[in-house]
Amino acid sequence: MYKSILVPVDLAEADLADPAIAAAVAFAEASGGTVRLVYVRSLVPITYMEFVPADFDSEQQSDAEAKLAAIAAAIPLPPERVSAKVLVGSVHGEVLAEADASGADLIVIGSHEPGILAYVIGSNASTIVRRAKCSVLVVR
Repeated sequence: MYKSILVPVDLAEADLADPAIAAAVAFAEASGGTVRLVYVRSLVPITYMEFVPADFDSEQQSDAEAKLAAIAAAIPLPPERVSAKVLVGSVHGEVLAEADASGADLIVIGSHEPGILAYVIGSNASTIVRRAKCSVLVVR
């Protein structure tokens, strides 16, 4: 079945990832696979850099890594089968690149009812579904 499962997590809405994480764990338990959580931080536009403290980026990275590690630690799988990584860039681009780099054969995405803006410009989940080279499961 699925041996390498990737789960994007939005730390601003971490509860949305709970059903996706539960589904990923069920697949991993059934197949002896691994679960990898990823969170993608946004880039701070260069025009704002002079207004933020010098250590802003490293603090944001550390904070995100700690929050993601806490979520990963709560996953009921052996620790060697769970990993977490914080990336920087566009959500769909980084998730797809990480799926390719890690050899993921399934991406499990938590989703919510999309607003009108998502219908006009598309959501990250829909972009991942359209462009992924592996299977994608969207869990509501």
